[in-house]
Amino acid sequence: MPTRVHEFAWPDRVVVGTVGVPGARTFYLQVRAGAQIVSVTLEKQQAALLAEKIDEILDQLSTVEGNPYSVPAGTPIELVDNDDLEAVQEQFRAGSMSLGWDPTTAQVLIEAYPITDADDDDVDESVEEGGADASEMLLVRMPVGTARAFAKRTREIVGAGRPTCPLCGYPVDADGHTCTLPEA
Repeated sequence: MPTRVHEFAWPDRVVVGTVGVPGARTFYLQVRAGAQIVSVTLEKQQAALLAEKIDEILDQLSTVEGNPYSVPAGTPIELVDNDDLEAVQEQFRAGSMSLGWDPTTAQVLIEAYPITDADDDDVDESVEEGGADASEMLLVRMPVGTARAFAKRTREIVGAGRPTCPLCGYPVDADGHTCTLPEA
């Protein structure tokens, strides 16, 4: 079966957002170009790692002599997106993901493949193996400014979860918390 590719070369919007309350949130990578919207479910850790690695790529590129890709050090104010997710209809749950750089277009690339049974068995499976049998995939290309804004928002969304208990370090639920201090 051929792979259906949801490709966004110059998206109008690309964000990570959530549905639900802290402690029971579902994370989505949502991309829109015109009327086409794709929402892919992510794990919180996938979202956090994605933001971290995008910032690493951009920070490394900004150190290239003369900054030929015009990588911003911070988030350009005109690219800040604090709006809620648009109508969410899950396309698939992301399993394998990859991140890359296209120097010909000065864009960060994100590839996401649906979770497979093999992903459950081997979390270290490579993207090539994970994506080979995928019936669909998401391919997003973001210019450097958009990528910087995406990473900033994603870190904020990930960090907006439940507060942690200062004594035990476990999350504190809205309805209370029973602290289990480690025994000395």
